[in-house]
Amino acid sequence: VGSNRQWILNAAFVSGFLLSFSLILAIGPQNAFVLRQGLLRQHVFPIAVFCASSDIILILLGIFGFGSIISDFDGFSQYMFIIGGFWLSGYGILRLKGAYLADSFLEASNEEESDLKLVLMNCAVLTWLNPHVYIDTLILIGTVSIRFEDTVQFGFGACFASILFFFSLAFGARVLSPLMRSKKAWQILDVIIAIVMIALAYSMFLEAL
Repeated sequence: VGSNRQWILNAAFVSGFLLSFSLILAIGPQNAFVLRQGLLRQHVFPIAVFCASSDIILILLGIFGFGSIISDFDGFSQYMFIIGGFWLSGYGILRLKGAYLADSFLEASNEEESDLKLVLMNCAVLTWLNPHVYIDTLILIGTVSIRFEDTVQFGFGACFASILFFFSLAFGARVLSPLMRSKKAWQILDVIIAIVMIALAYSMFLEAL
């Protein structure tokens, strides 16, 4: 039991989880689509599996592809830490702005969408044709991963966050929908996300020094 608890509290695992979860929580069309399908109770499981699987593929490519490549170039990885620090700082500032303006909330459309193939095609477009997903997973998560010796645990944490988020959003949509539509709740969430992002940015700047 003690060893399992130590594994769960591993710094790499926790950092991967927090970074991935914070990035996914940023409101986007994919999240609105998953929420909408959850509210309609249509193709909920395939959508959750598709989104989580897509994220996992990109996260692993970022950690064991991009991350492993830049780790071989000390000077380049230092620049990537600086760029990643600024990127995360920008995310944090945007979330603080969102909290101040109270403009962050999700609404789901009530349009009917019964064909599974079409639903998955729409989900694929929202997932794979979104340039931000590549910046977040391949570049940002890949860059942060080289800070840790145990990149496997970091990857587990990041992937677990994705699985937890998409399945919770899809299957808990009807329970979460009042919260998702509450501007006050999103203000609090935006502040929490901003704190996590800025803390991670600070650690990346320290790594670059």
